[in-house]
Amino acid sequence: MTRTEKNAPLVIIGASYAGLQLASSARELGFEEDILIVGDEPHPPYQRPPLSKGLLTGKATVDQLWLRSPEFYAQKRIELCLGRRVTALDPGARRLTLDDGTVLEHGWLALTTGARARALPLPGAELDGVLPLRTLDDALRVAEAAASARAVCVIGGGFIGLEVAAALRTRGAEVSVIETQPRLLARSMPALMSAFVENAHRQRGVEVLTGRGVRGLVGAHGRVAAVELADGQRIDCDLVVLGVGVWPNGELARDAGLTVDNGIVTDPLGRTSAERVLAAGDVAAVASMPGAPRVRHESIQAATDGARAAASLLVDKPRPNTAVPWFWSDQFELKFQMAGVAREGDEAVVRGEPDSARFSVFYLRDGAIAAAHSVNRPGEHLLSRQLIAAGARLAPETLADPDSDLKAALAAMVTPAAA
Repeated sequence: MTRTEKNAPLVIIGASYAGLQLASSARELGFEEDILIVGDEPHPPYQRPPLSKGLLTGKATVDQLWLRSPEFYAQKRIELCLGRRVTALDPGARRLTLDDGTVLEHGWLALTTGARARALPLPGAELDGVLPLRTLDDALRVAEAAASARAVCVIGGGFIGLEVAAALRTRGAEVSVIETQPRLLARSMPALMSAFVENAHRQRGVEVLTGRGVRGLVGAHGRVAAVELADGQRIDCDLVVLGVGVWPNGELARDAGLTVDNGIVTDPLGRTSAERVLAAGDVAAVASMPGAPRVRHESIQAATDGARAAASLLVDKPRPNTAVPWFWSDQFELKFQMAGVAREGDEAVVRGEPDSARFSVFYLRDGAIAAAHSVNRPGEHLLSRQLIAAGARLAPETLADPDSDLKAALAAMVTPAAA
């Protein structure tokens, strides 16, 4: 397969949410040149949220995970090259090399390579029954092992680890979550919400151990049999699922001379430091403006918004990504929905009763709503995104009163954007 500059194709590396969204948005915006998506997995782009939720509980099947049908790719003239890995980029010459030696030329290049599960460099990590969860194949292995597992240890108290814990506990397994930080979700949520999450798991039978380091994994006949904590305590188990975070797949870009700093550095349009090279999704470290801190938002919506912004450049109609970041997580019967980015030191205002498992927490920063976390309150979550985008300033007592009409308050206020 040889591509020439005459065709000026768009080549997308990464058959991910962001990769597919970039391709489909490009077509919607009128991009007419060839589009090729190269993915190192053998599967076409698929949904990732069910991997740690429905696929483990049996509520979702593999056939339900595909993002688009084969007919969609044919109709949109989007070619898939699956099971192939890109080994080198040459942005100046606008060409790349695949692992089978094939050289492809491109006009535009987009990097949507995502992130990979962090490894656990501990004794025993190579034992059977010690599994990460990031890809579809990972999830299928975890689901197969969980079918006969008696006791499961989940190492890592972030969202993926907790979703896995909830799914496997729902299946009837004994589940322990081990987190080295003093509380769950320490990097993602302020203390009030992380305490609620921890209590919710404990109430449903999950053993939660926070502030506990792991010394190693103990095996018997080549298979994991226990997790040994730093203080010497052993937790018996026959399955260990690793949920210790992810690492952005930026090495290919770094080796090609692009600026990489905890991800491929981009602006709100997805432009990298190399001409006609874009990046979007979990691998992109985005600065909202020059001098602003760079952030990687690991969520489906951030991947979608970033990919749409990048696609707008392809047709010379730039539309920077200015959307409020949001995210969700299903654990047991609880739907957590988060908008904005909460920080320690924000003023937390609780709306509703946490004991009812239907409430929201609004976070005020310098008097404005900067973030909101909702539990089983989808309507308030949607409204919170509008409030954050508007820079809304509502009195704490108004936010805290569950009978106050936030929608009316938003409609009545004069926002900075409208002034």
